[in-house]
Amino acid sequence: MTSVRKQVWKWLGIAGIAGVAATGAMVARSERQRRAYTPDDIRARLHERADTIAGSGEEQVGDQPGASGS
Repeated sequence: MTSVRKQVWKWLGIAGIAGVAATGAMVARSERQRRAYTPDDIRARLHERADTIAGSGEEQVGDQPGASGS
């Protein structure tokens, strides 16, 4: 029976190591894709976000709680 337990723990350990390696590979791939943007791409995306926020935020400036200064 102890031999069967050892085999089970061995396979669980191998599966755990494989899972950690697969997760690391996914994280590395994601990081490479994120870094694939050029500085101009990032700047353009940030400007788009800022324009979107500025466009929707102008109408709601006075409607925020606590904005009255009291």
